[in-house]
Amino acid sequence: MMLARGRAASLGVVVPVYNEQESLSDFHERLASVLDNLPQPTAVYYIDDGSTDGTPDLLERIASGDPRVTVIELSRNFGHQSALSAGLAQAGEHVVITLDGDGQNPPELIPDLLKLYEAGYDIVLTQRASEAGATHFKRLTSSAFYWLVNRLGNTRVPEGAADFRLHSRPVVQALNEMGEFHRFLRGMVSWMGFRSVILPYTPSPRIGGRSKYSLSKMIKLALEAIFSFSLAPIRIGILAGMIFLLLALLEMAYVLSFWIRGRQDLLVPGWSSLMFVILLVGGFLMVTLGFIGIYVGYVFQEVKRRPIYITRRIYGSGAEESDPQEASQAQAMARRAE
Repeated sequence: MMLARGRAASLGVVVPVYNEQESLSDFHERLASVLDNLPQPTAVYYIDDGSTDGTPDLLERIASGDPRVTVIELSRNFGHQSALSAGLAQAGEHVVITLDGDGQNPPELIPDLLKLYEAGYDIVLTQRASEAGATHFKRLTSSAFYWLVNRLGNTRVPEGAADFRLHSRPVVQALNEMGEFHRFLRGMVSWMGFRSVILPYTPSPRIGGRSKYSLSKMIKLALEAIFSFSLAPIRIGILAGMIFLLLALLEMAYVLSFWIRGRQDLLVPGWSSLMFVILLVGGFLMVTLGFIGIYVGYVFQEVKRRPIYITRRIYGSGAEESDPQEASQAQAMARRAE
């Protein structure tokens, strides 16, 4: 089946939002002005990831005033990756673009993404050319994040790449078929191997509010990326164990050399050095067991086959009012059937 490209390709835009009342109205105006100038039919999917401010009311007003808008309300805050997954599962267009609703991913870049899709690419990644307005600490932690993911993971994620990207229909279908609970979409997209290209861009300043990616969430995302795509932590533990085994053999040979030469009187018991070695080896053993425990925990969460998110309702001019549990029940059944 030939894929529609160019003017015939319908476009879906997925925007996860969480407590974005300060920026949402201005963002939608920017997005709508871009979509108004596109020749193809378009749809916008806002995923409310359990917002606790005025975001739900704003989304209702936006949906009532724009027939292209569909709103997916999640029952609570499931996280950025789960919200993106909810939008990708709902979007049925030929092309789906994901971007954040804070304005830092400029909607004005959408026509450039579509041109690269028309050139034959299934995935168009975007890469921040600079960290506009970012603190030195933010730049440092961001660089450390990508360094860890690319050194320890089995898939390479370009530094500065985020979840602002274009997906063709086959890519969206492949992502929807991946029912894993711990989701790192940047790694999943890279792992699939579809034809892709990188488009550098300069991020815009935030329209309002503050970043929802705290240091703890960045660490959690890094752990998701490492433990979901790599066995490197276990290999590091095995390597450390082999090194200590080698050191133990060298120590044994050193002690035996005193007995062979009849100089065992020179062997003075050293309580402090012995305790140091015991604590050091015990620490490495505990770290390695911790790595194994994390993998076991991941397996435990996967085998329970819980849904990645729970939908409270779906509404908008382009969607019928849905049963609050219908989408999440369908998703849970699909995960159990795999």
